[in-house]
Amino acid sequence: MIPDEGTVERRPGSALLIRELLHRVRTWAPDGTITYRDRLTLSYREWLQRVDRLGGWLRELGVEPGDRVGVLDYDSHRYLELFFAVPMSGAAVHTVNVRLTPDQMGYTIAHAGDTVLFVHVDFLPLLKAMAGHLTGVRHVIVLTEGAWEAPLGLTCAGEYEEGLAKAEAVKEWPDLAEDSMATLFYTTGTTGEPKGVSFSHRQIVLHTLTAGLTLAVHDDPVGFRADDVYLPLTPMFHVHAWGLPYLATMLGATQVYPGKYEPQMLLQLLTKHRVTFSHCVPTLLQMLLHHPASGTVDWRRLKLIIGGAALLPALVREAQSHGIRIAGGYGMSETCPIIAVAHIKPSMAGGTDEERADLASRTGFALPLVQTAVVDGEGRPMELGKVGELVLRAPWLTSGYLGDAGSSDRLWRGGWLHTGDGAYVDTDGYLRITDRLKDVIKIGGEWISSLEIESALARHPAVREVAVIGVPDAKWDEHPRAEVVLREGMGEVTPRELSRHLHAVIESGVIHKRALLTEVVLVSAIPKTSVGKVDKKRMRANHAAASA
Repeated sequence: MIPDEGTVERRPGSALLIRELLHRVRTWAPDGTITYRDRLTLSYREWLQRVDRLGGWLRELGVEPGDRVGVLDYDSHRYLELFFAVPMSGAAVHTVNVRLTPDQMGYTIAHAGDTVLFVHVDFLPLLKAMAGHLTGVRHVIVLTEGAWEAPLGLTCAGEYEEGLAKAEAVKEWPDLAEDSMATLFYTTGTTGEPKGVSFSHRQIVLHTLTAGLTLAVHDDPVGFRADDVYLPLTPMFHVHAWGLPYLATMLGATQVYPGKYEPQMLLQLLTKHRVTFSHCVPTLLQMLLHHPASGTVDWRRLKLIIGGAALLPALVREAQSHGIRIAGGYGMSETCPIIAVAHIKPSMAGGTDEERADLASRTGFALPLVQTAVVDGEGRPMELGKVGELVLRAPWLTSGYLGDAGSSDRLWRGGWLHTGDGAYVDTDGYLRITDRLKDVIKIGGEWISSLEIESALARHPAVREVAVIGVPDAKWDEHPRAEVVLREGMGEVTPRELSRHLHAVIESGVIHKRALLTEVVLVSAIPKTSVGKVDKKRMRANHAAASA
């Protein structure tokens, strides 16, 4: 039986609690550093003392086990302190997505039941816009590097550094049940309000240990070691920056937090601190590689895991041309999130650059303790090489959506977590995602993967970015529509030329011949979600509105 939240499950030895991740770093790397932007560097010794004082301050604020504490901040050392101190106090840290609308943010704060908010000064005006949702909030703490003033009508309980300096440090963190909620955030789907996804102490610790093990024993093309320099390029509000800050802290790695994402600052930090490990979505990597200051960066020391969207071989080759070691990764909000990484099997390590780029862009191999299956619509296993839905089991998958039993049951129908992703296992044993099931294009009764068309078009040297959706077609049910962003300085490239390129790929037998029906459109930008993924929902809505 699962114990009540906040109670202690008696067992010999230590429980799997987030506080246990900090034991080794206290003696292994007390003089290691955590840097915030170009403004502050702390030793781990100093940072750990701040975490202990933050725990004492949370008690003074009346935070108790089972409470929820919301955070609206850029990636920072303070956010990392909250990542640890809040769950170690017995509460859950709610990482608020600051790229949602004020009404959506307010909804998540109210739904979570946040009683305390830690808010960067830049986001204070948003609180006024969501005031109707904040009736349960008792305290607002301001995070700032300079002067600040509370917006009219908003009462703030103080400033972070001032409060931290006055707080009495926790001498002993409370014992908790492993299954106590530690983290909470909200994912936005295609319909309805954002859904709350939570993870327990046990799940966070198991994910940290397993991801760390995988990245330690496999380093072709990407691994993560204690002597790496880590900078997150995935927001900390999004699935705890893929859980890598917990791993970096446990290892005592040098960490650099960039604050607000500004391309010029990111490139400066990558160079100044000689960053060796990071992770991001494909669009952010493209933005950095094509920035005017990109030429000032020595990319050859950088290792990158790319997730959140398909990693196309063309982007792998471009990154490799800069000397970046790059691999695809797979996960989703509900999986904590890392499930698979595209490491290259030793037996396949000697391939050509083209072959290695193809391997690195695959979904990869599942982490230890992860069970994967590919099933049909009735839940029956598919044969090797046949496409079906990817379903999962692992010790760190979310148990469901907060306060939404119906959606939770659908997520876990049949005892497996349903990803909504079409996938197959290839003859080399690699897991391959073919498409989101909702993004598969139906052409005259045949199902065509949008990712295959995107990959084919991305091979053209003039293509910087491409996204494909299915749009209504009176004759064929649907036809593919490819929206393409061109690279600068490539001369005049027309949709007809790109279509001829696509036709040549199709004629080579790589993808289905009905992809010949693809409509190619040049655009200046492709819509993105709040976490930088291609927003195909908005693409379809924009096309429908234009057609109407």
